[in-house]
Amino acid sequence: MRSPLGGDFLVRQLDNYLRQQHKLEPVPVYRVASKTRVEEGGLPVWEAKKLPQGITQSYHNLMVKNLLQDVASTVLQCIDEPYDQATAETMPTVPYEFPHGYNMDFGYQRFRLTEALFDPANFLPESPGSSMLSVPHCLRTSVERCDVEIRQSLYSSIVVVGGTSLLKGFTDRLQRDLTARAAATLRLKLLASTSSGERRFASWIGGSILGSLGTFQQMWFSKQEYEESGKSFIEKKCP
Repeated sequence: MRSPLGGDFLVRQLDNYLRQQHKLEPVPVYRVASKTRVEEGGLPVWEAKKLPQGITQSYHNLMVKNLLQDVASTVLQCIDEPYDQATAETMPTVPYEFPHGYNMDFGYQRFRLTEALFDPANFLPESPGSSMLSVPHCLRTSVERCDVEIRQSLYSSIVVVGGTSLLKGFTDRLQRDLTARAAATLRLKLLASTSSGERRFASWIGGSILGSLGTFQQMWFSKQEYEESGKSFIEKKCP
């Protein structure tokens, strides 16, 4: 089961927030020749770098995305209970200095921006998401679509991976939301590696291990074989 809620969604939310609430255009580091540190909220003072010709818009977009991902990993956090504005405002702020010198303290916003992962109704007004499913909802729906006999086994071995799972408090909040809606007799267990690299690249690591197995290579088939036999060939090759 798929959902648009994830790292790219958080980046868009953060980008919308900076542009609309602070009138701040994220300036990636490759464009900055020098900067002067300013007080929080002050206009940035910086000198643009003389760039060679040929820099594409796609490269610029990638650099902006990398900047926003760094902001997200540095300041964003998942609150350990359903979002409450009053509670979030009492939490410590986290400062961040952008490449062109702009300084900003993130307060309740760093919890509000991540809340949509657990409550899609809690979006910025510019990003309606009432039709999206939360991360816990996606997980429960995926398990409930499986045979009854294996559901307990699936719930007791939930593997938490991906860059978004590295957000501070993500695993604890996911555990809380799943437990709150689970039957009392259900045993939940979340498996999350302590290695950030392993968490971030788990899918690639698993794919490389699978691809290196001799038994997996025996399951390979060519495009021509598939075109000749269709999906029945897959069932025959991988029973």
